[in-house]
Amino acid sequence: MALRIRLQRHGRRNRPFYHVVVAESRAPRDGKFVEKLGYYDPLTQPATIEINFERALYWLNVGAQPTETAKALLSAKGVLYRRHLDIGVKKGALTQEQADAKFNEWLAKKEAKLNELKKKYEEAKRKKQEERLKLEQKVREERAKKLAEKASEKAESTENTSENE
Repeated sequence: MALRIRLQRHGRRNRPFYHVVVAESRAPRDGKFVEKLGYYDPLTQPATIEINFERALYWLNVGAQPTETAKALLSAKGVLYRRHLDIGVKKGALTQEQADAKFNEWLAKKEAKLNELKKKYEEAKRKKQEERLKLEQKVREERAKKLAEKASEKAESTENTSENE
């Protein structure tokens, strides 16, 4: 039984949402699967990736092959890097403590970069909303000015008609 770690599409049209699953390679894309490892939402900024780290590492060690997209997701979460370090420990290239230190350092850098990216998106969103509010205020002022002019014209015309009588 050849196992694959792959994505299962969910969500409506033009709003994709994916489950990361372990499935037999012959099973259909959205069909039967062995285990659900997590999910991936590409529409959020930045994309949301939630994966059960230990189970994904287990399935990789058992021999499950990830698809290209699943491999990218596993790499982004550090599962493939952790597996690489574990293989180095088994071969004696480094100790478990060194591997843990390297992985924790990588994870800290990754989280810092992700938090920076989130701040950037939030700042851009806030600026866009401020610009929209300024534009809306400008339109509101122009409308108020036009209404005031119409009201003054109407008042003048009623005064003129009352004086003529």
